[in-house]
Amino acid sequence: MNALSPLAMLGGRILISFMFIMSGFQKLGGIEGTQGYMEMMGVPGLLIYPTILVEILGGLAVLVGFQARIGALLLAGFCVVSGVIFHFDPSDQMQMISLFKNFAIAGGFLFIVAMGPGKLSIEGRKG
Repeated sequence: MNALSPLAMLGGRILISFMFIMSGFQKLGGIEGTQGYMEMMGVPGLLIYPTILVEILGGLAVLVGFQARIGALLLAGFCVVSGVIFHFDPSDQMQMISLFKNFAIAGGFLFIVAMGPGKLSIEGRKG
C-alpha cells in the first residue's frame, strides 16, 4: 500500500481541487449573477472577487502541489463558511446534506494541510 500512496495523493489532489478550479472560472463568466445570489443570502457581493481567487488559486495550488497546505487551508475554511451560509437549513434535508458534503470536503483538505501534497507534486520534487 505504501507504494500506492504517491498515486493516491495525486489522485486525491486532482479530484478535490477540480471542482473549485472549475467553479472559480465559471464565476468569472457570470459575476453579476453570483453577486446577486450572494447578496440575496446576506453576503456582500464584493466578496465575489476574493471568492474567485481562493477557488482558482487555492485549487491550482492543491492540484500542482505548490503551497498546497496554504491552498488547502484556505479552501477548507471556504467550504465550512460557505456551507454554513448557503446550506444550513435544518428544515431542508437536501440543504443539510450539502452542508455535510462541504464539511467532508473540508476534512479532505485538512488531510492535505496535515500530510502535504505528496511526492508527485512540485513540493515533493524538492525533497
